[in-house]
Amino acid sequence: MKSVKSEESGEPREPDEAVESEEPHEGPESVAFEPAPDEPGGSAGGWDDGLIARRAGGKGSPDGLSGVDGLDGGPGDGSDESEAHTPIGGAYGGSLRVRLDALGELVGLSRTRLEGSVLAEAGRVLDEASARQRLSSRHTVVAIAGATGSGKSTLFNALAEVPISETGLRRPTTSAPIACVWSEGAAGLLDRLAIPGRLRRKPLAGGDGDEELHGLVLVDLPDHDSAVVRHREQVDRVLALVDAVIWVVDPEKYADAALHERYLRPLAGHAEITFIVLNQIDRLPGDAADQVLDDLRRLLDEDGMALGEHGEPGATVLAVSALSGHGVGELRELLGRFVQERNAAERRLSADVDAAAWRLRSAYVAEGRAGLGERSREQFADRLAWAVGAVAAGEAAERAWRRNAGRACGTPWLRLWRWYESTRMPGGQTSRPPETAEEELTARQRVEQAVRTVAEEASAGLPAPWAHSVREAAARGAEGLPEALDELALTAATPSSRPPRPTWWPAAVLAQASMTLLQIYGALWLVGQIIGVLEPGLLPPVLVMLAGIVGGPFVEWACGAAAMGPARRYGQDAERRLREAAAACGRARVLDPISAELMRYREVREQYVTVSRSGG
Repeated sequence: MKSVKSEESGEPREPDEAVESEEPHEGPESVAFEPAPDEPGGSAGGWDDGLIARRAGGKGSPDGLSGVDGLDGGPGDGSDESEAHTPIGGAYGGSLRVRLDALGELVGLSRTRLEGSVLAEAGRVLDEASARQRLSSRHTVVAIAGATGSGKSTLFNALAEVPISETGLRRPTTSAPIACVWSEGAAGLLDRLAIPGRLRRKPLAGGDGDEELHGLVLVDLPDHDSAVVRHREQVDRVLALVDAVIWVVDPEKYADAALHERYLRPLAGHAEITFIVLNQIDRLPGDAADQVLDDLRRLLDEDGMALGEHGEPGATVLAVSALSGHGVGELRELLGRFVQERNAAERRLSADVDAAAWRLRSAYVAEGRAGLGERSREQFADRLAWAVGAVAAGEAAERAWRRNAGRACGTPWLRLWRWYESTRMPGGQTSRPPETAEEELTARQRVEQAVRTVAEEASAGLPAPWAHSVREAAARGAEGLPEALDELALTAATPSSRPPRPTWWPAAVLAQASMTLLQIYGALWLVGQIIGVLEPGLLPPVLVMLAGIVGGPFVEWACGAAAMGPARRYGQDAERRLREAAAACGRARVLDPISAELMRYREVREQYVTVSRSGG
């Protein structure tokens, strides 16, 4: 364990033990700090900053962190009901509240569609927002971070105006986070940072005399480039929880790639709660400090951290010397204004929400206009109609209608000839060509191709997770679709009764019968003349018989021409019925699930737009 020298005797002592046993000096020049009240030797008359920590240590707080669950003392836990802890934070308002609610909705709607690793950062932001809300809104937690030898501990002591953090040439000097609290009520925040009571300090005697920094919780972190892995892990853990951060750089390491690539560049969105302090300017001769400061600003611009020097939001950059005190007063003034605004926690959370939204962008932002257009729906219905054989069914119905018309209005002699031809065929019926696979009512491959095509059109441009969900919904709907279309082809395409007869069919039948009677009458008249029963006269019976012979085919031809329109309409009606039935089946099994997925995506897209909207 490292040792430091006592201020009175200069003898070496253990830092923690010396701090805890140190007694305040008397006199106006005393700068000795008081131990936190929950430590051994704490003053009973001072403010009790360890109350929340002790409450959180009771049952119901398994992790020992206060302010997370806001638990009250209950019967049997040894606490007085009148002293039960209640949350002292305030509810978020304005756009931050809206964005956090939208982020919660976004995570809830996406759990079954996105992997947990994708939503992990958003879930962490929501958890941290909930935890921070339950803690003091009157305090602002600011961390001082820096590299080895940058002088951050010296600056920490200069701001506190008391030697709290150990400084020296031996590295690493700071091995654990040390906190300095300017006012009471911050124990829950320090518990959240896992800073033990022995490392919690107050500036000056009493702690509340520095009004400009009232509400500040200043945390000195280990070196972010420490050779000890545990130190770097502590830096990363605390930086994820504080409300703001002061980065201390020195003239030698201000351009260190580890600082810019690992911290400043990834945290560019947190520029408004970031202070960049160029320390040790007393070591630079002449105008070298201005040149180094200008080069530092250039590097920060390359990192994407807009500098808030001309009224625009961004990081604050200034030069100080912690040893000589140059610029420390200006930094204290800036920190005082920053703390008194009391919105650092909300600004930090807003920046966290921005970062989470940026990481989720690829999961919610489509490349083009996503959706299922009317044209895609019609083409899908056409493909199913073709696969189910709607066109062929319509043509078959049209032929059946015209065949019935021919049977009803054809000449008797032609029907007799057709009957005679049918008797000559084996089995007494006309042969029918066997149905091939291409002539089946439903072609499975065509149905599957139609489903794949509409799924690809619907998922085009969607982010990968949602495109996958759309294709999965279409694939589930395609299961059993060919069989369902087969059943439709057998029911919808088959009429329930014989084709309707037009009103002119009886007249056509009567005319055809009349033509047949004329033929018979003319033939009998001619036979009667031949056998001498009637007076000779060849022309009249021939004309009568010729009128019947010519009139019969003419009536049949006229009926066929008149039947073309109704037959076509009848076939079209059969095709339409089968097409509509196939489209309805495809819509229920494929299009509706796809539309449901697209609707869910639109819902989460709206929530994402709300989340990614600038907090203002």
